[in-house]
Amino acid sequence: MTLLWTPRNTYQQVEYQSEQELESAIQQVKTELFGQGRLYLDVKKKIGKVGGQRNIPDGYLIDLTGSKPKLYVVEVELGSHDPLRHVAVQILQFSLSFEAEPLLVKKVLAEAIRGQGSAVEICERYAATHEFRNLDHMLEWLVSETPFTALVVIDEPPDNLENVLAKKFQFGVELVELRKYQNAAEDVAYRFEPFLSDLENTVESDSPRTRRPRSDLSEIDTVVVPARDEGFEQVFIGEQCWHAVRLHGSMRPQIKHIAAYRVAPTSAITHVAEVRAIEPWKDTSKFVLYFREPAKPIEPIPFVKGGHLKSF
Repeated sequence: MTLLWTPRNTYQQVEYQSEQELESAIQQVKTELFGQGRLYLDVKKKIGKVGGQRNIPDGYLIDLTGSKPKLYVVEVELGSHDPLRHVAVQILQFSLSFEAEPLLVKKVLAEAIRGQGSAVEICERYAATHEFRNLDHMLEWLVSETPFTALVVIDEPPDNLENVLAKKFQFGVELVELRKYQNAAEDVAYRFEPFLSDLENTVESDSPRTRRPRSDLSEIDTVVVPARDEGFEQVFIGEQCWHAVRLHGSMRPQIKHIAAYRVAPTSAITHVAEVRAIEPWKDTSKFVLYFREPAKPIEPIPFVKGGHLKSF
């Protein structure tokens, strides 16, 4: 049993009674859960080709935080509902329906945005400042030019769910946990890690002049891994791959290169390689990256003392 303790109350983890209750929780915390610049659309309409495979996603998330917008098709699931089987089937069906009739998805998105208050203004402002003619053009680009990406919101996933999804699908799948806690007075608290928060680069500061801009996640195509001399020589150079890399599911399709950061006393990035394939690493939620050809030495890029470093 997991508890949340405060000086005034103790909260005990409780189960959601239904997926509808979990969906209601998402609505309550969506700004904190997904972050500014991301629109959660709680819309349930059939997508897919008439007469063919048709499905109803639980919602959509439109990410407007980068130089290019990104769309996530959302599946809401309870950990008690056999997610290993159910989630994989649902996501596969969503991807097939999405690819069969993208313009229907565009229509669903347009209706949902226009029915959600300030969402129209937010999207139109983004479109106008990111080389789209209008909202319609941006939505058409989202469903026609961007790869299918899924987002699973779940209360308590099985330990191997991420590994199973990584093995099943080459497209990106993100997993977000949203757990519910309650005290004796039935006050509710939610526990979650904000969406992609470990990839955000904004550093809080009292002065706007020293605040770092948020990373544009759509431009990330290289993963940097720390390597000790022995592992570097045996694996990075000898096996032309690197094991046990933590990687977000949605980042997986866009990673094209890997760079080796040689730890002290070198303390610099010394080699890079083009990535040929990314596959799950054993029975974990990590990955192994295989190189297209041997890693190439580069002019060392030294570690900057006091710099901002993130692993992803």
